[in-house]
Amino acid sequence: MAEYILPHFGEVDTDNLEEYYDVAVLLNGHEVCIDLNFMDKAIDLDALRTVDGFIGTIAEQDKMNRKRILHDYHDENSGAVKEYVIRHIEEIGPADLSNLIDCNSKAITPELQLINALKLVRVGLYPYDLDELAIFDYTIGEDLTQYLLVLATDHNGAITRIAMES
Repeated sequence: MAEYILPHFGEVDTDNLEEYYDVAVLLNGHEVCIDLNFMDKAIDLDALRTVDGFIGTIAEQDKMNRKRILHDYHDENSGAVKEYVIRHIEEIGPADLSNLIDCNSKAITPELQLINALKLVRVGLYPYDLDELAIFDYTIGEDLTQYLLVLATDHNGAITRIAMES
């Protein structure tokens, strides 16, 4: 039995894993859920060290993801961020929208304000997945929408996909 101490999660038995672990952490002034998902009952220490290292970079990953979200929004060949923003500008009532953005602003468009209003609410970690180690879920408000802007990253933090999901 090998014990491993993961940041935020504490001690994990690498030979007797649970399927799902989750914790809530404070990041940039709001709560973010981090969950850890396993398919098998055991994991090798190298894979867990990768997760350990990734957990330590979540705040940095969030900053990079926000840049990628802006890049995707401005990319004419991409659509997930535009779809998310346009859907919510069209569907959220003016009163709720005015709590998020200043529709009369001449300095910044409502779309960019909405992008700036995105909050990271969840990071799902999947150490067994060779293509996507982490899933980052962003929302403008869980009380306003069921839709998430989802960014998946590989073990190196490179984006593998951006999608709107519900």
